[in-house]
Amino acid sequence: MKIIIYGAFAIGTHLAKLLSRNNHDTILIDDDDERLANITSDYDLMTVLASNRKIKTLKDAGVHNTDLFIAVTPDENFNMNICMMAKALGVKRTVAKVDSWEYNEARFKEFFEELGISSIIYPEHLAARDIANGLKMSWVRQRWDVHDGALVMLGIKLRETCEILNEPLKELCKPESPYHIVAVKRGDETIIPRGDDVLKIYDLAYFMTTRNYIPYIRKIVGKEHYVDVKNVIIMGGGATAVRSTVLMPEYMNVKILEQDEARCEKINEVIENERVMVIHGDGRDISLLVEEGIKNTQAFVALTGNAETNILACLTAKRLGVRKTVAMVENLDYVSMAESLDIGTIINKKALAASYIYQMMLDADVNNIRFLMTANADVAEFTAQQGSRVTKKRVFELGLPKGATIGGLVRHGEGILVSGGTQIEAGDIVVVFCHGINMDKLEKFFN
Repeated sequence: MKIIIYGAFAIGTHLAKLLSRNNHDTILIDDDDERLANITSDYDLMTVLASNRKIKTLKDAGVHNTDLFIAVTPDENFNMNICMMAKALGVKRTVAKVDSWEYNEARFKEFFEELGISSIIYPEHLAARDIANGLKMSWVRQRWDVHDGALVMLGIKLRETCEILNEPLKELCKPESPYHIVAVKRGDETIIPRGDDVLKIYDLAYFMTTRNYIPYIRKIVGKEHYVDVKNVIIMGGGATAVRSTVLMPEYMNVKILEQDEARCEKINEVIENERVMVIHGDGRDISLLVEEGIKNTQAFVALTGNAETNILACLTAKRLGVRKTVAMVENLDYVSMAESLDIGTIINKKALAASYIYQMMLDADVNNIRFLMTANADVAEFTAQQGSRVTKKRVFELGLPKGATIGGLVRHGEGILVSGGTQIEAGDIVVVFCHGINMDKLEKFFN
């Protein structure tokens, strides 16, 4: 597949990192020579310095025979306009990053397609969706619903109270068991576990299960004492914070702490919800936090534009007794540090946006894909095609590449956990967890 990315900024460069693990013909365009120079030595792609003549730049890059054109500069108007040009010049599909949720509304989809914009992506919504889902389960670091929740993947930090530590997984994850452990993050190492592997204290374990067994998972990992989130404090009143309040359940009460008084007024104009209170103040001010009820708050979410501030604020909230903390960490260099400090859930908009775009590049029928930063791994939903390799043998006979494991499948809307003896059928939606392998190798099994 030939792909052109316009914009060597955060999302574009992270997307280039994901693509560098595959064999796509990728071109990165930007008007800043220094940004391009910084990425050339690290990734396997071609760079093009944009001229003032945008159409000539696109033609020189070969846009006429390009499969996917992605515009991810900070300027949403430029992104939409350059996508329209690319489509007019012959590109098959286009993706434009925007800064407003309004463009994502279903009523505009056909309108944008007629203009030449195949897909709109709003990173703040992707981040807000993750935040809202994470707050619904205070004891879970990450949650990923497969096919509208038919299967659920839970990333859980294991503590002393976990009942299943130090037991071989072959004894824990039998064919009749209500869960499978598909991956383990231990320190800096990601493990695709085998039968003789064991879970250890402080592991971040990824469980695949069905929705009705979530309470059972909560019991065996020793998290029943975690109280459900009802009161939330958000530090930082940006677009992600505003969008998060829209997606949070009605039973949650939210306080947004914002330093900019004008921004506070703006938020109050946008949010018309009695359960959301906007407070002018600094979320790092401990006396203010105490005054606003931090002692009775179950979740603290730090969404300022500064990663260090967010990390430190979450550490402070933990010291004040908050169990669930969420930090926006846009600098990828800080992600591992935040994880080592036991911050809690880490949100990175560019990684979420890149993962969302990444699924469009796969040839197989991929319904959803997610790059898990903390585990440096992908989890994807593949649809098994008629006559494909996965439908001809049982799972243990497939010879999946090392670093890949099948966690479960959805058949006729029902989630089913997969064992070695499972026979996959055409039309099944199969969840694959993979670490350190080329996604193209997996596509061949499902096409």
